Amino acid sequence: MATDIHRAVITKRSDTPPAPRAPHAVRVDGLTRSFDGRAVIDHLELDVRPGEFVALLGRSGCGKSTLLRILAGLDRDIEGTVLVPRRKAVAFQAPRLMPWKKVWRNVLLGLPGKPARTVADKALEEVGLSHRSDAWPKTLSGGEAQRASLARALVREPDLLLLDEPFGALDALTRIKAQRLVGELWQRRGCAVLLVTHDVEEAVLLADRVLVMDDGVIAHEQRIDLDRPRDITDPRFAELRAGLLERLGVDTAAEAA
Repeated sequence: MATDIHRAVITKRSDTPPAPRAPHAVRVDGLTRSFDGRAVIDHLELDVRPGEFVALLGRSGCGKSTLLRILAGLDRDIEGTVLVPRRKAVAFQAPRLMPWKKVWRNVLLGLPGKPARTVADKALEEVGLSHRSDAWPKTLSGGEAQRASLARALVREPDLLLLDEPFGALDALTRIKAQRLVGELWQRRGCAVLLVTHDVEEAVLLADRVLVMDDGVIAHEQRIDLDRPRDITDPRFAELRAGLLERLGVDTAAEAA
């Protein structure tokens, strides 16, 4: 097992030139993860640049969520090398809020020391949930709960934000709003993002680069050279979407019919 952490170099004197940024926010070499002798991830290679938004697609069971858990440091029973920033955060499909803690306390959950409530309030304001700071989780809508989960990730000031199908349980309208919010937060924060999703349209809408995972490796890479904000009615958008669907084994001709 080899999981390494790279840390940003911070200069203390203002007259000293800043150290160059790390060339990668994520660097994975020869990563293998097996369960009962079967390699779910098999000598996988992956690079994510600082500030890059990457979406990861693939059929169910291809290892997408396993890879994300490894990058988050939640699974260390691996072979190969994984380099990730020290400051990272993850948001899952289920918001995983503690029902006995108010929203603002959930946002601070797991932070070291005794952070002030103002830290939580600032993050909640950023995701448009400041008015629900004192609410109990059971009173939140699905979209509100997911925004609280995002706020909990943001208070960690991550250099790498890992998103594991965070919109999967939301209704269509709430999902669109949540996608827009994540795109705005990414542009404002400038951190690297790795989004695991089954939604090809979502991947093309948000990502700089879309990766398709198959047989335990990155089988295809597609750069998304479209201006932001993106228009799903743009013929180029439709072309990229169709190409990725074909990579995933979806008959786009049948879908159109």
